[in-house]
Amino acid sequence: MAESNWEYKVIVCDDGSQDRTRELLAEYAQLLPLDILCHKINRGLGETERDLFEYVAEISHPEDVIVRLDCDDTHEPHFIPHLVSRLNKGFDVVIASRFQPGGGQLGVSAYRAFISWCANLFMKFFFPIQGVREYSCGFRAYRAELIKEAIAFYGNNFLQLKGLGFTGTLEKLIKLKMLGATFSEVPFVLRYDQKQSASKMIGSITTLGYMVMTIMYHWPWGGWRTAIKRKHRDWRVTNDRP
Repeated sequence: MAESNWEYKVIVCDDGSQDRTRELLAEYAQLLPLDILCHKINRGLGETERDLFEYVAEISHPEDVIVRLDCDDTHEPHFIPHLVSRLNKGFDVVIASRFQPGGGQLGVSAYRAFISWCANLFMKFFFPIQGVREYSCGFRAYRAELIKEAIAFYGNNFLQLKGLGFTGTLEKLIKLKMLGATFSEVPFVLRYDQKQSASKMIGSITTLGYMVMTIMYHWPWGGWRTAIKRKHRDWRVTNDRP
């Protein structure tokens, strides 16, 4: 950030950690522009992301950029300028993608890579989004104006399936697509070889979440595809949005 001469703030959520995370964050806060959110008990990825996005929507300016990344050393920060550069070309959301030329992943077993490939293929089939091949990576850049609108419109339902594992990573894309967002990707290398603890994702719960969201989105009588788009159109008129 200093090399790019960017004004920035780091926002971290300590999700009920049992190690020295909170102590170390307090030390980092003396050196960096760092805001810390704390959960007394572990609430999982969905609720953690909900709290972070609601907080950043409250404190950000519409012209700001929001970058969300994992804190387990698998998402290298040096990709952030590439995300922001692509965002500045007129897109609303830019995804760090393993599936773009130059992208990839290190330290991922063949089985896990196959499961990830199948999951992304499933999501691409049921939730096609122009410009998106990478659905399951949460390393993304967003226009703050878009996130502020999403929180104002959806409220607590921006992450409606927050209790179903890592489903929220997909749900955010779908919810933003229904607001008319535009998407793009930049190449990214997932450094799973640097992760020092086992994944906390429970595959069966996340798979259940994908199934539930597929039904809710495609349900022919008032599913998300029709109901949310209609409500958003009326909401924009009521709130005098262009």
